[in-house]
Amino acid sequence: MSRNAKINTLLLLIVAALAVLPIALGLGDDEEEPFAGADAQAETAITEIEPDYEPWFSPLYEPPSGEVESALFALQAALGAGVLAYYFGIRKGRRQGAEQARAEQAEEARAKRDTGPAGEPVDADGGRAETEQV
Repeated sequence: MSRNAKINTLLLLIVAALAVLPIALGLGDDEEEPFAGADAQAETAITEIEPDYEPWFSPLYEPPSGEVESALFALQAALGAGVLAYYFGIRKGRRQGAEQARAEQAEEARAKRDTGPAGEPVDADGGRAETEQV
């Protein structure tokens, strides 16, 4: 197994452990909503500290249900992942194109060096190579 394959396998195992361990160990079982978002937890903490607190701003759009809110969040994450994938794909394509262009230029330079002014082959000493005519 190559080094990159080992690293990728290790990273995949770490991600799987981060997803499964909190559920398997029962973390958050003592809470009403064990896996609530940071916004909900912050709102709960603020209302416990200051029950008369009035928010400065209100949301521009309030989704009709939690499912719609989750779907919009997932859509936002998917769009972000798509933008990142597009960026890295373009970057890789440009790098590969530049490498290919450099290889073609080197091949052309080698071809020019190996032929004389009239396009005839040149031997290692710089003289015209002997060609056999049939």
